[in-house]
Amino acid sequence: MHKIICIGSTSKDIFFPTSEGLILDTPEDVTSQKKIAFELGAKYQVKERFESLGGCAANVAQGLTKLGEISECYSKIGDDDLGHWIRKTLVSGGVGVSALEIEKDCKSDLSLILVDQRTGERTIFSDRDANDKLTIIAEKLSHAHWFFVSSLNGDWREHLRELLLIAKEKKIRVAFNPGQKNIKTGLSEIAYAITVSEVFFVNKDEAIEIVVGLGDNTISELLENEEYLLKVLHRLGAKTVVITDGEHGGWGYDGNQMIHVDALLRKAVDSTGAGDAFTSGFLAAHMKRKDLATSLRWGSANSSSSVTEYGGQAGLLDEKEIENIILKIGVKDLL
Repeated sequence: MHKIICIGSTSKDIFFPTSEGLILDTPEDVTSQKKIAFELGAKYQVKERFESLGGCAANVAQGLTKLGEISECYSKIGDDDLGHWIRKTLVSGGVGVSALEIEKDCKSDLSLILVDQRTGERTIFSDRDANDKLTIIAEKLSHAHWFFVSSLNGDWREHLRELLLIAKEKKIRVAFNPGQKNIKTGLSEIAYAITVSEVFFVNKDEAIEIVVGLGDNTISELLENEEYLLKVLHRLGAKTVVITDGEHGGWGYDGNQMIHVDALLRKAVDSTGAGDAFTSGFLAAHMKRKDLATSLRWGSANSSSSVTEYGGQAGLLDEKEIENIILKIGVKDLL
């Protein structure tokens, strides 16, 4: 087994399911093709709410632990009731917390998540106080075999630079999944990180945004072509590129094989953490030296189970559960 440190956010997530919002199709906005609208000034009642540990680093660490890897969560929490709950929940899930930063003068992160009950899609409102104050301490990170670097906040460019320097000096492999904020505000830093990543994860909207932002002079029709997006991102230097697109499944390209796997369609309760579940499933298989198609199937299986529960962790699978269902997932070789 390999030791992997998952770096980024951890939070408490509170879910409000609702069917009240008006869903708007906006195909002219290529990076935001659906929106949800509520009456300004109105009040809406929810019948029940749900709570879960969240944040990309926490979700992926938990998914990897459940699939037999040794994972730690490198994040920051406040020395408050919420932070104590986050730490306790990580420990109960088997995730290492020795690298967790605890600071008295900050609030632990909290997210309010509106879940559309008709589709299972979600809209997230986050208060990022603790993770805006994350610092990088090399001594806490140098013992890892892998880094999983997720969305970073605060002085994120400097944090990313420090992490990649540590990885280079200690020969630590990097899996990278930038957040939307990182992509929107620091494409040059993202592009460099891709060059040194063993695995680069993005969803399709994010892939389009990166390709457009890097000025590839692409005609708009090609931006909808996953094979094209994979090749452009792979040319930047990542050994393997993975693109996900919800119910349309996932794609992977390693320079030799280009594979598409179907999504295993199940009744979606909540899509929060589905991408994180795909990431942990794929990464666990990749770390076990499984081939590209199998790794993508693991990701798809984990993701499809995740959406059947509220939050990014309740629906995560173990290795036996994944092996029991991956043969149901369609695979297509695109080369």
